[in-house]
Amino acid sequence: MEDFNPDLKEKMKKAAKKAAKKARQTVLGVLGLLAALVLGFGSFYNIEEQEQAVLTTFGVASAVAEPGLHFKIPLIQRVQKVNTTIQGFALGYDQADNESREEDSLMITNDYNFVNVDFFIEYKVADPVKAVYASEDPVLILKNISKSCVRAVIGSYDVDSVLTTGKNEIQGNIRDMIVAKLEAHDVGLQVVNVTIQDSEPPTKEVMEAFKAVETAKQGKETAINNANKYRNEKLPGAEAEIDKIMQEAQAQKTQRINEANGEVARFNAMYEEYVKNPQVTRQRMFYEAMEDVLPRLKVVIDGTDQTSTILPLDSFTGGSVETQAPGSLEAAENRGQADPVRETENYEEAREEEDYEESDQ
Repeated sequence: MEDFNPDLKEKMKKAAKKAAKKARQTVLGVLGLLAALVLGFGSFYNIEEQEQAVLTTFGVASAVAEPGLHFKIPLIQRVQKVNTTIQGFALGYDQADNESREEDSLMITNDYNFVNVDFFIEYKVADPVKAVYASEDPVLILKNISKSCVRAVIGSYDVDSVLTTGKNEIQGNIRDMIVAKLEAHDVGLQVVNVTIQDSEPPTKEVMEAFKAVETAKQGKETAINNANKYRNEKLPGAEAEIDKIMQEAQAQKTQRINEANGEVARFNAMYEEYVKNPQVTRQRMFYEAMEDVLPRLKVVIDGTDQTSTILPLDSFTGGSVETQAPGSLEAAENRGQADPVRETENYEEAREEEDYEESDQ
């Protein structure tokens, strides 16, 4: 049995205490170093080109937009970065596998037809502070607003507009409605664009029918284009023909006016002669009228027992006439041209002689 040594026991206790103290110092040193490293690295943050930061100091938020390295007070200030690039999400289909999701894509139109319409909504962060603190999930709010606006707008159009002609107008109306509702919610997001990715009937039969409608519309456009082409080819010729007819009509108009003016001048001249000697003018007009009615008529003026003058009717219109002996009617018809003025004077002299003889009797 060994003897108990009090000094040795005391020495062991002192050594144990010394080792524990040294271990505590080592642990505190490591912890201090770690704390210094954490505080040192936590005092700086970096902002990329397509980012903005929301810096809070004792809960008060402010936006930091300048890219680069920035300093913050550890444990007092906090930083939350926000992506400011244009982002987007799909409505009506899954972006991962591009499969349709009918719970979002199936809609009813104004004329009570069903269609599958897929949309892609593009947005960006307009106010980082509101995007971080105005709501818990601003993107979810934007999705719900977009679904509501899409269904409201699609329900106001007929199926033909949704599938064919009205897509651009529908996209614009949906975007305007989403922007208005986002301003009311004020969640810090901004809609950039709304695009219809695809629109089609829900069944194969209806899809084929709409394809037939599209084919008919294309045929209609082709027929209209061909008709316009034919019109453009024929129209210049028709316009030229119209111009020709108008010119001929104008020429005839001018001719008729000139003829009418000539008739007026002739009538005035005849009237002047009529005023001078009405009886002679009436007889002459009678002979001219008889010439028109009976063109082969020959007028014989007999002032005595014998025929002294043979006057064919054409003597008043510039025809051939010549004074003949009694019984020479056929010879007068075969003669050449005579002076109608001279024959008229002879006729007037003969009438004056007859009037004179009658007055003597």
